[in-house]
Amino acid sequence: MNEPGTHRVRLTLHYDGRAFHGWQVQPDQRTVQGELERVLSKLTNRPTAIVGSGRTDTGVHATGQVAAADVPERWTAHALRRAMNALLPDDVWVADAVLAPPYFHPRYDATARGYVYRIGLAQVADSPFHAPWCWPLLRPIDLGEMERAAAMIVGDHSFKAFAKAGQEERGDRCTIAEARWAPWEGLGLEFHVTANRFLHHMVRYIVGTMVDVGLGERPAEHFAGLLDGAPGLETSPPAPPEGLFLSAVTYPPDAGTTPPRRTRLRLVE
Repeated sequence: MNEPGTHRVRLTLHYDGRAFHGWQVQPDQRTVQGELERVLSKLTNRPTAIVGSGRTDTGVHATGQVAAADVPERWTAHALRRAMNALLPDDVWVADAVLAPPYFHPRYDATARGYVYRIGLAQVADSPFHAPWCWPLLRPIDLGEMERAAAMIVGDHSFKAFAKAGQEERGDRCTIAEARWAPWEGLGLEFHVTANRFLHHMVRYIVGTMVDVGLGERPAEHFAGLLDGAPGLETSPPAPPEGLFLSAVTYPPDAGTTPPRRTRLRLVE
């Protein structure tokens, strides 16, 4: 719960991840969380922490990151959004700000997260107006085989093979609700994936392996083997971070209205 004299504000954020060393504050590194806390602390005239729904890696973008901060009650959500956008650098933007319930936690209350990965196939995808935000592959690709591979990952599976690092306390199982390929504005393809949780670099390993399927360098059936932990079978290298966007975070309607089962009185990681 927020401190007396403050209220909790929920923010929806867009950012261009190219110049950031990921989301999380790190010593001597420029991070998204660091820029947001710098601005919030200036506006509130005190150290002010902000917590996000998840930690995006170096180079990864967002169009739907959700974060929350406790600020003095004199700051309305509307006024805070305007003031933050006036002070934030050009590569971070507060798309929306609303008052949140007192126990709302952007990470622990989330029930699903969605990512989009863009692959450039047309030559124009290599333009400086597109290449920084996609993987400019610029090669013919078999969409049908990639769709077959995508269908195999839907459901509850172990994604240990698709993770750079596991989470010992939470295991390696994830439930994929959606995994599909769609056109990207005449420039290429977008991979849309939604799950209850993701492991470190999981989406990038999935995309990198699916692209090799689409290029004919490995069969789609490898996905079934990787999910089953087939010995000797490894993923392809991960797709570059530039094509990845955190696009949405989902919460139940009553998120944050009642105290959590475990004590989370303040917004801390």
